[in-house]
Amino acid sequence: MKKILAAITFLLLITGCSSGTYKDVTVDEAKEMIDSGKVEVLDVRTPEEFAAGHIPGAKLVPLQVLEEMLSELDKEQKYVVACQSGNRSTKASGILTEKGFKNIYNMSGGMNEWKYDIEQ
Repeated sequence: MKKILAAITFLLLITGCSSGTYKDVTVDEAKEMIDSGKVEVLDVRTPEEFAAGHIPGAKLVPLQVLEEMLSELDKEQKYVVACQSGNRSTKASGILTEKGFKNIYNMSGGMNEWKYDIEQ
């Protein structure tokens, strides 16, 4: 009986306590979403990296201050999260979903794989 209760508790912890997940998308999928006008791009790199070149229209929200800037973001908005390689955007996507954001898309490969126009 104790094993069954432990198993049920474990399943509830891993399935019931998460507030949602984000979806990984390729650079090409992110570009299609951006072109549709239905997503906003959050760039979680440093201001220096952002200034060197970013996706047109992207909003700079450095990972270091993401949690301080959450009140500036709409939890119902669809966001593509981008960084240089995909590591910081993965972390940022996790933070956003933990905080109740429902429509988060992590751009795998980051700006290293972005082959489209950039803005400086």
